[in-house]
Amino acid sequence: MDYVLMKGNEAIAEAALRAGCRFYAGYPITPQSEILEYMADHMEERGGIFIQGENEIASMSMLYGAAACGARCMSSSSGPGFDLKQEEISYLSAAGLPAVIVNAMRYGLGDGEITAGQDSYWVSTRGGGHGDKRLLVLAPASVQECADLTYLAFDLAEKYRNVVEILSDGAICQMIEKVYLPEAKEHDINKFDWTLSGKPRDQKKNKAYNLSYYMGYEAYNKMMREKIETMFNEEQRWESFMVEDAELVLVAYGISSRVCRTAVRQARKDGIKLGLIRPITVWPYPRKAFENLPECVKGCVGVEMSLTSQMGEDILLATRHTRPLYGYLTGKDLPTAEGIIAYCEEILSGNIRPMEVL
Repeated sequence: MDYVLMKGNEAIAEAALRAGCRFYAGYPITPQSEILEYMADHMEERGGIFIQGENEIASMSMLYGAAACGARCMSSSSGPGFDLKQEEISYLSAAGLPAVIVNAMRYGLGDGEITAGQDSYWVSTRGGGHGDKRLLVLAPASVQECADLTYLAFDLAEKYRNVVEILSDGAICQMIEKVYLPEAKEHDINKFDWTLSGKPRDQKKNKAYNLSYYMGYEAYNKMMREKIETMFNEEQRWESFMVEDAELVLVAYGISSRVCRTAVRQARKDGIKLGLIRPITVWPYPRKAFENLPECVKGCVGVEMSLTSQMGEDILLATRHTRPLYGYLTGKDLPTAEGIIAYCEEILSGNIRPMEVL
């Protein structure tokens, strides 16, 4: 199989098209605009529909309609644009409609900045709108994973009739790497019995609205609880690197995890035993990766581009508070291997106390 050179954003878009996505609605915002531009250039030739909505809210409303008709559909945004999508994500979840949303994180409150960041973790793993539901959230750490996880996301969305989010960041989505693209396939828009379609007058028509009204409150509650439990138990994904004899385990996703891998290798040359756990799903968080941490592990170090250790609560839950938590938090700055190693040396020397997750 031949490879091509692509940006992360381009790999996401091309993988979506190859997965059978035939409806895209979105609105431009840095650093994800190449997804929209790629879809604008290539959707028509694949027999699909591209729409740049007048804003993010309108785009998500269009996605609701396409999903209700059984189409594989996607939208993408970043920062404040992703915030605007939250209400419609709740409506998609309430109706049990599968869709894929890409969140290419940028740093900062409000409009924020156009630099890379990882401070949309809370809105992705605790947000996605109001109500008792969960989004499946996949976090690529390479251009190859941008393609692979996007391709997978459509299958997961339909398997669970759930919204799936690709949580990228401004570094991963803008970097150029070689990527092996998945095989192209077509999606049958009529394959599901719940989709909206024309029916004879004497047959009951499907409706796309809140499932709790359609199924009844008790049946809906049972279904949602079982679905969330199944996703949590069966969809945890992670990568472990040199954890077996580590004194400190770095925990990072996305661009930060790539720096951490370099830090682990460099530290080991100097006799400092670091390891790495990289969540690939940030919901469900891969708690299984932490179940059998060796006794030699003295603590976990969350490495992320935020100021408040947004992933810290999940690390503490995963370890069941059996290991102290430290945080190497860089805000809008990319972490460095040298900075991580120096921070870990200070921990091992007893000069840094465990952090309080705020």
